Amino acid sequence: MSDGGGSGRDNAPGDNDGDRFARLPATDAEREDPGRATREEIIEWWRDRFGIDAETFADHTFWEKGAGKIWVLAGDAPDGLRIEALGMRVMHTRQEFWKPTTNAVQRFGRDASTGTIELGPDRARRFVAGEDQEIPWDGDWGYVVATRAVAGGDEPLGVGLYTHGELKSMVSKGRRRDLR
Repeated sequence: MSDGGGSGRDNAPGDNDGDRFARLPATDAEREDPGRATREEIIEWWRDRFGIDAETFADHTFWEKGAGKIWVLAGDAPDGLRIEALGMRVMHTRQEFWKPTTNAVQRFGRDASTGTIELGPDRARRFVAGEDQEIPWDGDWGYVVATRAVAGGDEPLGVGLYTHGELKSMVSKGRRRDLR
C-alpha cells in the first residue's frame, strides 16, 4: 500500500491535504510521513484498547483526510480521491491520546471485550443526554465504550472519557437525546 495516490497528485510527506484522502501505509516500513498513523497501528490500538480482533478490519481500508482524521472503508478505493467522504470517520490521531468517534464505537463496539462500561437505564439516559457522572469502575482510564444491555446483548451508546471516577459523555451536542 502507498501513502498517497497513484494519480500523480500524492501528498508530500508531512502534507495533509484536507481535500484528498491518503491511504494509510500498512506498516512503519512503508510510512513516509512520520506523523501519519499506519494501518497496523490503528488495528493494534483498537485491539489493545477495546479487545477488538484484527480480523474485524480484514476487509477494510484506512484513510487520512486532513491532519489525523482517520476514515475506514469496507472495501477499497483508488488513492488520492478528492471527495467529501469515504466510508466513515473512525478516529482522530495526531494528538496526545487517540480518540474513537461515536460512529465507530457504535459500529465496532459490539465486538469490544474490554474498555467498556455497561450503564443501567438511568445512567444510560443521562449519558446520551451528555451528562457527566461519577461511576465506580476498575478499568483503565481513557476513552471507553459506554453500553446498555438491550435484548440480551450490550449495545454501544457512544464514547465516554473515564478519569478520576467520573465518566464524561463525549456524545456531541447534535446527537444528544433527552429520553425521559
